[in-house]
Parts: sequence; C-alpha cells; structure tokens
Amino acid sequence: MAVACTARAVLPWVWLLAVPAGLAQGSAPAPAGDCTKPVYLTLDTGHMEVAPLIADVLERQQVRVTFFAAQERTKEGDGSLGGHWAPWWRARAAEGHAFASHTWDHTYWRADLGTAAKPSFKVRPSAGPRAGQDFTMTAAEYCAEITKAADRLQAITGQKPLPLFRAPGGKTSPQLIASAQACGYTHVGWSPAGFLGDELSTAQASNEALLRKALRDIRAGDILLAHLGIWSRTDPWAPAVLEPLIVGLKERGFCFRTLREHPDYATKTVR
Repeated sequence: MAVACTARAVLPWVWLLAVPAGLAQGSAPAPAGDCTKPVYLTLDTGHMEVAPLIADVLERQQVRVTFFAAQERTKEGDGSLGGHWAPWWRARAAEGHAFASHTWDHTYWRADLGTAAKPSFKVRPSAGPRAGQDFTMTAAEYCAEITKAADRLQAITGQKPLPLFRAPGGKTSPQLIASAQACGYTHVGWSPAGFLGDELSTAQASNEALLRKALRDIRAGDILLAHLGIWSRTDPWAPAVLEPLIVGLKERGFCFRTLREHPDYATKTVR
C-alpha cells in the first residue's frame, strides 16, 4: 500500500545486504501475463541532466515507468516541460511510459486555510515566477495547477495523462486530497521502502548504501520514487544506481509495471 511520506519519515537505516555481483548486466522483463511480483517505478521531474541516460537504461532493460511532471528549473533548456525537452517526452510516450501531473510550478502544500465548504491552501512553489513565496490558492486554483501540467503533457506527447497527481514532497492534507478528487485527480504517494533516497545528500547516504537498502527492503506491490536529477546531490543517484537496482530486482523475481496497471488506479476513468 502506497503512502505519501517524505525522506524524513524513512530514516534512520541499517544496511544489511551485500550487492550481488553482475548487477550491471541486462536481463529480460517478465512476460506481461506472468507478473506475480510487480513493482511500480515512478520518476518525478528534476533538473533533467540525467534524463537521457535514465531513458537509455529504461529502454535497455525494457522497463516502463510512470513520470510525474512539473515545469521545474533545468540545467539545460527552458524548464522540464518546456520546448527544449518536448522531444524527450514524446520519445518516452512512444516507448509506452505513463504520465501524470506533479503540479505546474512544483507547488508545495504548506497548510489548510479557508473552511470545509470553501477550502483554500497556503502553498509555496519551488519553480515559476513565484518560486519560494508563500501565498494562498483556492481549491479551484490548486486544481488548475494540477491540470496545467497534465494539459502540457498531453500537448507534448499526444497521450492523455493518467487522472493522478503527486504533490511535491508528498505533502498533502485530507482537505487537499479531497479537493483534488473533486476535480478528478487521485493522489499517489509512494511506499516506505520505495523511497529510493536520491534526494538525500551523498554524505548522508552513498549510492552503494541506497542500492543495498532498496534491494533488501522492496516488496511486491511497492510504488518506488526517484527523480530526473536532484540539484543537491553531488554523486548523482541516477543513472548509477538505476540499472543495478532494476537488474537486482528482476533477479529476485520482480517485474516492473506502470500505474496504469496498479490495482488501486487501473480502474480509474480517464479525466
């Protein structure tokens, strides 16, 4: 069962499992009808520098993922959903990946305001013209923030995004989730073991340690979370850990699926 948690909710860790040899080797995916231990890898946007390398790994390993996208600041180009990266997103759609909103300006929920009948929220975007500012959004404005990213994904890829969203940082409230549901979006967090640690500092958790923990703790049904580049990490998690993790999980009998196939979300009607 997925939960909306943050990095602080899954620490401290104990590292117990050694990394098996040969994890960088490729392996075939499980047949579609023979997936008894599914996991659901999700990737949120970031600075995008490693996005081409991540795409190479996913295609080589024949793994399909769900991307949650916002218009974030990038190391190259005009934002993660800007024109520079549009061909990259179109290529991922052609490969069969799934897409959903991460809000347009990567807008963090900070607090509930207003009333139950007329909710509003204190928010703080980390991107866009009001990055770093606290201000108030009505429920309708927050829904528009989700929809703007979903609409941009559809315009770029020609594929209708899933009627799902992920709040930045997984930060939500029951009122925020209810307001999003009222305009057609279901929130998706991640499993405790699915927090893959790429947001942590390299000094706090090395790539080797993060790989060991993931291979030890991930269980069937888990939703996994990583990013298309984290600004603060000096030793990038991706793609260094990504391919060994995929191969290691395949060796343990796991198979990868998108949220289109997750039992909690597969029956949702398209927005």
